[in-house]
Amino acid sequence: MDYIIIIVIVLIALLIAGLMMRRKHNVVIQRLEKEKLQVQHYPIFEELTKVKTLNMNGETEKLFENWRDQWTEVIDVHIIKMDSMLFDAEDYIDRFNFKKASKVEKELEEYLKKCLKTKDQIITELEELVGSEEKNRIEIEQLKDYYRSARKTLLAHPYSFGHALASLETILEEIPERFNEYEMLTQEGNYLQAREIVLSLNADAEALDYFINEIPSVITEIHTKIPNAIHDLRNGQKEMEEQSYYLNHLELNDALDNLENELEHLNEEVRALNIATVVSRIEKINDEIDSFYDLLEKEVIAKNFVDKNYENMYSTLNDVIRVTKEVSEEAVYVQTTYRISEEEAEIPKVGLKQLEMIQKRYEILASRVNEEQSAYTSLQQELIEINEEIEQIKDQQEELSNRLKNLRIDENKARQQLDSLKKLLQTTDRYLQKANIPGIPEEMEARLEEAEEKIFLVMQSLQEVPLNMKVVHSNLQNANQCIEEVNERAKEMIENVMLIERIIQYGNRYRASNRDVHEKLLDAEEAFHQFRYMKALEDAVAAVEQAEPGAIKRIEELVQNELYSKA
Repeated sequence: MDYIIIIVIVLIALLIAGLMMRRKHNVVIQRLEKEKLQVQHYPIFEELTKVKTLNMNGETEKLFENWRDQWTEVIDVHIIKMDSMLFDAEDYIDRFNFKKASKVEKELEEYLKKCLKTKDQIITELEELVGSEEKNRIEIEQLKDYYRSARKTLLAHPYSFGHALASLETILEEIPERFNEYEMLTQEGNYLQAREIVLSLNADAEALDYFINEIPSVITEIHTKIPNAIHDLRNGQKEMEEQSYYLNHLELNDALDNLENELEHLNEEVRALNIATVVSRIEKINDEIDSFYDLLEKEVIAKNFVDKNYENMYSTLNDVIRVTKEVSEEAVYVQTTYRISEEEAEIPKVGLKQLEMIQKRYEILASRVNEEQSAYTSLQQELIEINEEIEQIKDQQEELSNRLKNLRIDENKARQQLDSLKKLLQTTDRYLQKANIPGIPEEMEARLEEAEEKIFLVMQSLQEVPLNMKVVHSNLQNANQCIEEVNERAKEMIENVMLIERIIQYGNRYRASNRDVHEKLLDAEEAFHQFRYMKALEDAVAAVEQAEPGAIKRIEELVQNELYSKA
């Protein structure tokens, strides 16, 4: 019984699945039939009637017949075939033969694609043909107007086009023949071929328009502007040479001759209508002419610079030579009192040698200026370089001179600093002597002796002849560091002594009640009388902190207040 139920359930499931598959395929078949009907009823033949408005000859007639034959095949062959396939597919679906139904559906899809492709191709070619006729009709009239206008322009301004006029007239002479060719192709119904003529005429019109717009300005450049600029450059060169300018290095005459020869070549290029090449070259020629003007202007600027600075340079050079000699003498004198490095001592000597060479260069420069056979830009550059070298030497000498003068100032400052250090060491010593302390530890005594030695070294270095300020400064730095440390240690030690006394006094209240505190305070007192102040401080702090934690902080504040009031 259970098996029968299972079989029934399976059969029902299969039936439901089959029904669902059949419904799915029916949906596909309905869609395909709908698409087939859209193709079948598309008004292609109505669209083809648009062609009848054209000349039904030649190319147009062939295209029309080809489109009609293609669509007739679609309707009479492919549509009938698809009807049969749809009938077969429906039969397979009704018999639940879904595999064969799917195969037929796929074939139907391919048939539909081919038919749609044929339809789209016919429509596209039809629109292209009809559109070509309309575009041709509009554009050919515009082209006729343009070519008439172009001819009038050439007739009205023949001189504006120079050698290019004949070539432009030749182009215009060929235009009527091409218009006639267009008319003939249109009458024969060859609209697509006529379209090619129109596109070619459009391209030629653009080129002709470029020529008509560019050639007059090109002719003006070649025959007027550039020759005038060359003439002005030749006159400018001549005038400058009459004013003692040396311009041979520019080779201007050869360059201008080459430009004039090139203008003749450009005329031939204009005759051949190579206008883009001519325009590009004219831009470069104008750049070259501008560069020639710049070169001449630089010579004028350079001459003004030379005229303004040439004689002043002589006095500047002599002033620096004088200053360098003075610095050299000063260095020799200073060396009797102070020790300076060999490099510093050589600075004036090296400077004088350099100045001697510069002086020779200046003499050569002076002869070049007087001979008037050198470019002023070259003379200007030489003057600038000489001036830079002179200024560099001048700065070196002034810097050395300032350092030499500062040696005496540095010595006086060093002696003043030494006096200050002596006073600080004496103050520290008196401070220790007057302080109410049991005695001075050996370490502090050693520190004081070391400070005395540092002072002695400074005094000794200040007595040397010649005086070496580097050594003096080094000894001063060492002495300053040592004495400041001694002073700080002394203050710290005296503060610690006062703090120990106050802590022991405070701790005495706990001696009777606390044996351990009493013992630690005895140790602190013993270390105190042996000048071991740090040990005494540690023992005293430990004793009081044991008896009364936190008491040390209050004692320290009291001691600080006391010291502050004394200060």
